[in-house]
Amino acid sequence: MSQTEPLPLLGGPPPERRDAARNRERLLEAARELVERYGASAVTMDAVAAAAGVGKGTVFRRFGSKEGLMAAVLNHSETQWQSQVMSGPPPLGPGAPPWDRLVAFGHSRLETTLLHADLIRAAGHSASRSSAAYSFVAMHVRFLLAELGVTGDLPILATALLAPMEIPILDQQVHVDGFPLERVHAGWVDLARRIVGTPGP
Repeated sequence: MSQTEPLPLLGGPPPERRDAARNRERLLEAARELVERYGASAVTMDAVAAAAGVGKGTVFRRFGSKEGLMAAVLNHSETQWQSQVMSGPPPLGPGAPPWDRLVAFGHSRLETTLLHADLIRAAGHSASRSSAAYSFVAMHVRFLLAELGVTGDLPILATALLAPMEIPILDQQVHVDGFPLERVHAGWVDLARRIVGTPGP
């Protein structure tokens, strides 16, 4: 192994070959473009394979199923959003007071979830959304609650704040009840204010 190649982590998977990594990126880019153009529910593995210039078997070997492919596309969007939370401009990113960051988080997360609703459904119960992504947002909300001096069971309180952002609830409020996003966000801020115990800005 050359000096410039990273050593594999003990017990972890071997590093991905460069050609395999390029194929994966090409497939993901093709899938992202098709999702943006036609919506996740209309995208097929055949269409992704054709757009990427590979056989359908290659797509299945890389991602296992359409659900796995959509999860990988969703993970790309999640990674971009998380980078904004961790190092982007305030108030979503660092540098703003914790209450302002919490309000900005709620608005951004609601918008992002609705924007990617079709993709989230297509990804199903993939680990990229239901485990890693949820762990990140839960940890972030718990951190902000602690910064605000909230006492009590912070993991449970964080869950209470994250529950209204789940797709079934947002579908009911936005698409069935016809609530505008501004009303949904205002209701979420009211819930956050009650948990935090501050009138907010």
